[in-house]
Amino acid sequence: MGIKHWAVGAALVAFAGVGAFVYLDAGRSAAPESTFVLLDGSRQTTADLRGKVTLVNFWATSCTTCVAEMPEIIATHNKYHAKGFDTLAVAMSYDPPSYVVNFAESRKLPFKVALDNTGAVAKAWGDVRLTPSTFIVNKRGEIVKSYVGAPDFPQLHQLIEKLLAET
Repeated sequence: MGIKHWAVGAALVAFAGVGAFVYLDAGRSAAPESTFVLLDGSRQTTADLRGKVTLVNFWATSCTTCVAEMPEIIATHNKYHAKGFDTLAVAMSYDPPSYVVNFAESRKLPFKVALDNTGAVAKAWGDVRLTPSTFIVNKRGEIVKSYVGAPDFPQLHQLIEKLLAET
């Protein structure tokens, strides 16, 4: 019984430590070096994200939550784009490119869409397997928040406004 209590206590201490680490913003890490291949064939790298607050969204056309959240992502992009905010939607490797192109064109997505044909980008960003997975990157190229599933958009907007105000 003593070992069981010790293990539970150690787990609670570790959990509290991680919580404090995240709460104190000490958990910021540099966005991984990646090359995104956009639908128009051009390339963008993680370094190109610096200087803007960027939402990087891993998604798939077959993901119902991804499709459902896309109007909110579009609205968020449109609301903050002129203030230095950018959006990059990264289609998962299993998503047929023709489906992605059709989705982007039919929904008139106003932001950059990348194809991750090899899965290398998803792997670099923490081995993303669940969609939607969204990362918020600050002007210095650091990941400050990540979401699995649809974000709470009012809270996301508060975070974006805070990050846009940073120098």
